[in-house]
Amino acid sequence: MTATAVRPGARPLRRLSLRVRLLVITTALLLTGLSLISALLSEHLERYQLDRIDDTLRSFTELASHASLAPPPELETAGELFGPALDLLGAPYLAYLDAEGGITRELRSSGLESATLPTLDDLRSVPADGKIVDLPGAEGSTRWRAVARTAVGWDGTVIAAAPLAESDATVDALRRSSVLSGAALLVLLTAVGWLALGRGLRPLRQIEHTAAAIAGGDLTQRVPDLAPPGTEIGHLAGSLNTMLGQLEQAFADRAASETRMRDFVWDVSHELRTPLFGIKGSTELYQMGALPERADVDETMRRINREATRLAALTEDLLILAQLDEAPGQLDRTPMDLRTLASDGRLDIRALDPTRPVELTGPGGHGPPGPAPVRADEARLRQVVTNLVGNAAAHTPAGTPVRIGVGTAGGRAVLEIADQGPGMSAEQATRAFDRFYRADRSRNREGGAGAGLGLAIVRSIARAHDGDVELITGLGEGACFRLTLPLSAMGATDAP
Repeated sequence: MTATAVRPGARPLRRLSLRVRLLVITTALLLTGLSLISALLSEHLERYQLDRIDDTLRSFTELASHASLAPPPELETAGELFGPALDLLGAPYLAYLDAEGGITRELRSSGLESATLPTLDDLRSVPADGKIVDLPGAEGSTRWRAVARTAVGWDGTVIAAAPLAESDATVDALRRSSVLSGAALLVLLTAVGWLALGRGLRPLRQIEHTAAAIAGGDLTQRVPDLAPPGTEIGHLAGSLNTMLGQLEQAFADRAASETRMRDFVWDVSHELRTPLFGIKGSTELYQMGALPERADVDETMRRINREATRLAALTEDLLILAQLDEAPGQLDRTPMDLRTLASDGRLDIRALDPTRPVELTGPGGHGPPGPAPVRADEARLRQVVTNLVGNAAAHTPAGTPVRIGVGTAGGRAVLEIADQGPGMSAEQATRAFDRFYRADRSRNREGGAGAGLGLAIVRSIARAHDGDVELITGLGEGACFRLTLPLSAMGATDAP
């Protein structure tokens, strides 16, 4: 493993809040910008001042070198002429050096002290080609700019110099002003930035409070509309609300699934326990010798056989549901017509209760039965019809009329089994296809009542065929189970 280098100060910065970190970064950038601007302004002003002094010195030196037309002893008149104008021309000090480098005459402004002037050795070092040079003052506290020219008309050099004290003072004043104004501006902008960041990050705090409420278990919380949808905060709020809605739905689905699973396990346990207890009780009676007569033994064996048959049927139903849930598309599809199943269903009803009137019609009870060609697993569809017929026989009084409708409607094949029994309420109808659901919730198996898996199997088989089963019912209005399946390719072209 390799260690990751961490910059010093990175960890303490990460411990700060986002507001403080943003303010620190913004303040640092602002300080850098102000410092850079101040430095540029000072540099520009200093350069401007030096250029102005240099131009003045060059011009004045050029003029003074040409005005010196006579040898140095006769320069009295020239000195008297230039002396009063030195301050006005911007060259407070003027010196005449002879060929040996000695000062033959010097003129200076009345405001200059002798102690502040450049030394003679420094003056001699100034080149006579007009190049500007920096010279130190005699006391070392004042800087000078100087330029030298060869005199015209006599053998010597003219040197003009100007102190930089005033220029340096101006630049220093600008720097002090920049520092003071920059510091005040930095403090002001930092305070404004603190308030602005607090206001700007307020939506994030509201999002944090919403997340805390959700973490506390309140999944109904949503992030309020904190900003227009087109902004970053608006996008974030919308995305979070979408995610929260999905999370709430996922938790609700999981809770519902767990509830259904608990109910399913409880119902399966109960349904399995009832026949098993019956079988176990009958065998214990036999072992205890409580069945001395042959007739008692025969009755007990019939009871064991009945309970075993019920147990086998329940197991088979559960296996069918598991197979349909795991692989709903594994069907042996062949061309067939639902009229065949309708005719067989009518025979099944008459076999169960010969007193029941059975009518074979078209869908909705209109007209005669019509063709309903489909590609389907005939064995599975027969199981659907068997369950629906058994449901009608088990939940309606003996002799109750039953109608079987078959044909096409809405471009789909339709098979209906309708009775004129007591019907169901709206609540019962919504749960009719739930597994182990029975409208009376009793555990009595008399009258052909099953474990409540028949209609669940019917719907699973129908949906495995890309169809569905619809229940149309009402209290006192009977019940109509309507199976709809896709028409086969050949039947679809002939369907009305």
